[in-house]
Amino acid sequence: MRIEQSFRVAAPPEVVFDYMTAPANLTAWQTSKTRVEPQTDSPPRQGYRVREWTKPPGGREFEQLVDFTVFDRPHHLHVHIVEGPYPVDGIWTLTIEGPGTTTVHFVAEGTLRGLMRLLEPITSRMMRRQFAGYHENLRSNVEALDPRLP
Repeated sequence: MRIEQSFRVAAPPEVVFDYMTAPANLTAWQTSKTRVEPQTDSPPRQGYRVREWTKPPGGREFEQLVDFTVFDRPHHLHVHIVEGPYPVDGIWTLTIEGPGTTTVHFVAEGTLRGLMRLLEPITSRMMRRQFAGYHENLRSNVEALDPRLP
């Protein structure tokens, strides 16, 4: 399965990247996340890990361990699902579109298993909508930040 999306955020790439990678912000923009616990005792960086609990609409809550396999601030983030029922990695590439504007290109890719694989066309549409909602939350939340804050 592969999903691609692009969107713009009226903020510099550093602000978008820092907001995306802060574990404390994850439940605010990926709203199906119910809890996030850092597993690495450091600021986010390559090799950083978090444990996430997710409750998709109409589904049961599940847990997954996520690794930041590429962390190139503020240009590129690749997260890899180390443990969990949905091995779909996420890759965000941020580019400067103009003064104070960032274009974010997103790719979700992975091989679904079991029933999800059989239902891949439906699952893919659902996940595409869910990621689009997450990215709208990300855009909205970042654009609402006070520009005077670090």
